[in-house]
Amino acid sequence: MKTKTNYLFGLLTSLCLLTGCDDKFDEINTNKVDPTTLAPSFVMNKAIIDATYLDGFGTLQMLCYEFGIVQQIITPYGSSLAGANYNQNNVSNTPLVWQNFYRNVLKQIVDVVDKTKDDPNRTNLYNMARIWKAYSFMILTDTYGDIPYTEAAKGYISEITSPKYDSQQAIYADLLKELDEASAGLDATKTVESTDILYGGNIAKWKRFGYSLMLRAGMRLTKVDPATARTYVTKAVTGGVMQSNDDNAVMRHTALYNNWIANHLQAREKTNFYLAAPFVNYLKANNDPRLRSIAVRYVGAKGGPEQVAARASTDPSVQVGMPMGYDNVTVSTPAVLAQYGVASLWDFSQVNLNTVLKLDAPEFHVTHAQTQLLLAEAAQRGWTTGTVADYFTKGVRANLEQMAAYDPSAAIPEAAIQAYLTAHPLDPAKALEQINTQYWVASFLNGPELFANFRRSGFPALTKNPYPASEITEDFIRRMPYPDSETVVNQQNVNEAITRQGGNTLSTRVWWDKK
Repeated sequence: MKTKTNYLFGLLTSLCLLTGCDDKFDEINTNKVDPTTLAPSFVMNKAIIDATYLDGFGTLQMLCYEFGIVQQIITPYGSSLAGANYNQNNVSNTPLVWQNFYRNVLKQIVDVVDKTKDDPNRTNLYNMARIWKAYSFMILTDTYGDIPYTEAAKGYISEITSPKYDSQQAIYADLLKELDEASAGLDATKTVESTDILYGGNIAKWKRFGYSLMLRAGMRLTKVDPATARTYVTKAVTGGVMQSNDDNAVMRHTALYNNWIANHLQAREKTNFYLAAPFVNYLKANNDPRLRSIAVRYVGAKGGPEQVAARASTDPSVQVGMPMGYDNVTVSTPAVLAQYGVASLWDFSQVNLNTVLKLDAPEFHVTHAQTQLLLAEAAQRGWTTGTVADYFTKGVRANLEQMAAYDPSAAIPEAAIQAYLTAHPLDPAKALEQINTQYWVASFLNGPELFANFRRSGFPALTKNPYPASEITEDFIRRMPYPDSETVVNQQNVNEAITRQGGNTLSTRVWWDKK
């Protein structure tokens, strides 16, 4: 064996001497299927996809905080699921929006902006990326307040590893400028990015998305800077906002690429989250046809294994929302169960996993319904032309029609839509409350927007969660604290932001959330 090995070694050595061992060496050792760069259009798609999170655990900030704060979905369980249900700071879940958007979404989209800003052939991609960047930063600053903005996501591009925090006031000023310039800069006569996952490169739809997002951003300032709010509302209307549900900014899913909220609730957390009583009661009291599309109750279930199809009912009359202020022990006492007419905590209504939260259910970022309702409020404030009642009715109708996008079984018949609209006209004396309460319903499952508009508008007029071990000083949670990891790696800038904004607590208000 040794003789054979020496012979082979000698033969190879001789061949090297004759032919040269480096002949085509680079070609042979280059991996032709491992890319060293990516087309910025694909990177942008990754930024859009990542905005709906990378796994089910990423959705726990929505499930444990945002949905609970606005009292639409609640869990009675503590430990890893504690949050708005107990009005407590769960440091495992409050950083999830921060982590996902900075580590994933913004890392991608800032790179796209940087790579396309000086390319005259990619001006549409550049402006699309600026719009998505603005959308992403809005979610972050609305959630946490002052955040890294001008220096954010530039660790690779500019070697900035400890970015400064910008004030939310400064951030919003730049976001509005960016949306104004980017929306106006889109041009269908120039290169169209047909691989775009959001609108397939449709420039007209991207423009409407950009201007609708500008309308949303402008309306955030109603309490702190109404003059600027009015200016950008006017710009948005002039530019052209969404005209129908076909313009909705929506992430579509498949059986292979799941809706991660649905994925999490269909697996690990299937028996842990329930529709909250204030939401169910509002829909029931108003004979809202959306309740049949949204809710299911496993009537009489006394445990998770009894939540079976044979018990499932979508009949609005039998739906029972879980009351606020309880944990899994106190909500299971005989007195409470008798009060609500349920057999156990597993007998309360849940989100229907076969309709609005089936695995391939879409997720909506900005919608025609939301846009029309914001226009209704703007018209009520005298900031735009048009009839308040007309905008209101169009907004409610759009969301009722939007239910069909989840599943054919969730579609609301035209007769039911018309009956609901006839029964619920706008009352001018209660216009702001009605408009923003409908916005609450129309934004169901859009956690960041639910949380933001509730704080901005003060509607719906919810009752404080009465859980006795609350850690907040106000009636409702006002923001998410900065992650502990930020204090470790960026302490000086974090402390500066806290000094400017207020304590790093659930009770500190962000700049636009003025009392």
